[in-house]
Parts: sequence; structure tokens; C-alpha cells
Amino acid sequence: ALISLDLPATADAGLRRDWLLVTLRDPWQPLADGPEHPVGALLAIDLEAFLSGDRDFTVLFAPTPTSSLAGATWTRHYLVLTVLDDVTNRLLVLTPPTQDTVRRDPLGWSPRPLVGAPPLGTSSLVAIDSVESDDAWLFSTDFLTPTTMSLLTLGQHRPPRRIRSAPAFFDPDGLHVTQRFVTSDDGTRVPYFLIARDDLPLDGTTPTLLYGYGGFEISLTPTYSGSLGRAWLERGGAYALANIRGGGEYGPAWHQAALTQDRGRAYEDFAAVARDLAAAGVADAAHLGAQGGSNGGLLAGNMLTQYPELFGALVIQVPLLDMRRYTQLLAGASWAAEYGDPEDPDQWEFIRTYSPYHLFQGDRDYPPVLLTTSTRDDRVHPGHARKMAALLDAAGKDVTYYENTEGGHGGAADNAQAAHMSALSYEFLWQRLG
Repeated sequence: ALISLDLPATADAGLRRDWLLVTLRDPWQPLADGPEHPVGALLAIDLEAFLSGDRDFTVLFAPTPTSSLAGATWTRHYLVLTVLDDVTNRLLVLTPPTQDTVRRDPLGWSPRPLVGAPPLGTSSLVAIDSVESDDAWLFSTDFLTPTTMSLLTLGQHRPPRRIRSAPAFFDPDGLHVTQRFVTSDDGTRVPYFLIARDDLPLDGTTPTLLYGYGGFEISLTPTYSGSLGRAWLERGGAYALANIRGGGEYGPAWHQAALTQDRGRAYEDFAAVARDLAAAGVADAAHLGAQGGSNGGLLAGNMLTQYPELFGALVIQVPLLDMRRYTQLLAGASWAAEYGDPEDPDQWEFIRTYSPYHLFQGDRDYPPVLLTTSTRDDRVHPGHARKMAALLDAAGKDVTYYENTEGGHGGAADNAQAAHMSALSYEFLWQRLG
């Protein structure tokens, strides 16, 4: 018979042998006289004890201002936590207690770090056979290193053994990755990565591309891109990746900080990164471009209409732009929890403050814009991009519009089309910023 577990409706629960693990998406106080566990915490308890009424959970992970839980993987004898610490992965190996160790140490779950991951990179662990084995695949990458697959056996305390790597598509020599932090308008500390040449001239003249997303609790972590390296970095451009609120870089709270009426915080964060790049001498407004797609297209659209003075060019891909009608188009109604419901007059009052189509002013100066979409986009209607392009064109602004006839929300149906779309974006940016 099915048993209903006495857990918060928003929590994610999982079972493994004798253990019940619970990941919280809202604060929870399981005991009236006990502690309240925060959003993003991972809790564990013996299942039989829980079913008998015990609510004294062990905290396996508690988020901090700079860290969040990205995932958890079981092997036969271990639990491996993937932690995002200032947007860089750390892997922690936990040893579940046996009945004997529980009697000696009720907390158990002794953790240790897993060595072998890149210092400013992205790592993930995949168990080969979580029931019978402690063998696992370790996948790691960063901005300058293609994804590498290694084999390791947990519990043997040996470094991972490299098996193979994806091919390299550009020469990383002379390139350097740094992580920087900037203070947003409300005092929030916002991280971003900068990839540039070691001899970067700090005179503001380096063509620089700033990318962001800031939505749906999606984390932007260091990953390898052959097209970015070949078409942008090798030609002398710099690249910045902004980890703004709305994403998941610091757990659910980072996402919730930029929902609905607080959406503008994501755009304030992104603008703060743009200002920091200028203040640091990386790129002044004439040499700074920004790019975003889908929800990131809404971000780029707000850079266009709210912060045009910060940029020399913008690439807006498969975007949301008309926030008055987005819930009536394709999958839009499913995003009301993220943005709000424009059919509610009270909610429309704050939604209109970040609806690029409604913020456009014909007598204002705007940077050059490339708008791209797909006729067959089944998530964000191409009407968003079409209407915005028509509005910009009618006002005599510098707008370039491209609509692929296939490809869905990705904007391209195959690798050739994807390469073509990337080439359009990079060439547009080089012509406007270079």
C-alpha cells in the first residue's frame, strides 16, 4: 500500500536502502521545539524511524551565502554531493553511518572532499552501478578545457584516471579566466567570470561579449564552447558570463529573489556587471555587447530599453519581449509563476516595468540590435521578435532581423543551421564592436 510521507509539498524526497533524503524548497521546521531548516538544505533520517514518528533529521548540507546544493549521487557505499561554491563545483563524499556507527555517533555521514576537479570549472559524477559498485565516471570541464571523462573508485583515495576528452576547437594559450564580484543596486554581491587574454589592455577598447540568463533557477557554470573560442576569443575578444539573480547559482533563494515583482533585480545585476567591465577598463560602452536567448532574450531586451547607454550592440535571440500578451502565446501561460499574470491588473503594473515592447521610446537612442527567432518556435512565439523588430525599424533604429524557418526554440534544426546562427551573431558583434 502507498504511504503518504509527512513532508512539505514542495520538498523533493528520495529513498535509498534505510535512508529518507529530503531536499527543501521552502523553510521547514519538522519539530515544534527544533530548528527551522532553510531553503536548499538536504536532510536525512532513517526511514523506519521517520515512519515511527521521529523527526530528528540530520543536516547533510545547509546552504551558505556563497554555496548551494547542485545534486546528489549514490554509489554502493557512499553519497556524493555536488556543491556550487561561488559558481564552481565541489564534490563531497559522505559515508552513511551503519547501525553500529549510529549508536556511537548519531550524526554520522562523515564527509571528505573529492580531489581532481578543475578549480574554476564544472564537474559531475555518474555512478556506474549504484547498487553493486563504488565505481563512477567523473565529467569535468571549464572555459578553456573540453569535457574530460575520468574513472574513479570511491573509497580508494586515488586520483581519477583520465579515460578520454572531447576534441579541442581553439588554442587556449594566452587566455586567462578570472572570477570577479560586483555590488548590485541593492547591495547584493553578484559574481561573474571574465575570459580574456593575459595581455588585455585596460583602456576599454577590447570587444567584449557579456552573456546572461537569470531565470528558472538555471545556473550558468564554466563550460567549454568551441564556437565561442574560435569565433570570439581567438580573434581577440573578451567574454564575460554573469551569474545574476533569477538563476540557481546560489540555490532556490537566488532564483526566488528575482521572481514576479522583483524581476528587475536580475536586470540591475546584469547592468552592474556591464558597469564594472567599463570601470575596470575591459570594455567601454562602444566596445561592450550583450547576448541572451529566450528568458535571456527578455534580459537583453531590457538592456536595450532600460540600459541602452551601457552597450554598443545587442544580440536578442528567440526572445520574450511583449509581456502583456506572453501568457496567450504558446507555452507562455506556464511561466506565470516566474513573471506574473498580466491579466491581473495589479500584476500588470509591475510586469510592465520590464516589458521591453512597452518600454520602447522612439525618441531615445539605442545601440544596434540583432533579433533572431524561428518560425517553428513552439515555446516562445516568433511574434515577440517580429513585433519588436517592426517597432525598432519604424522608428529608424539600427535593427537587423533574421527568422529561421525551422529549428524550434533552439533556433536551428541541425548543426549546419546552428553554425550559421552563431556566425551571424559573432559577425554582427565584430562589425559593431570591433
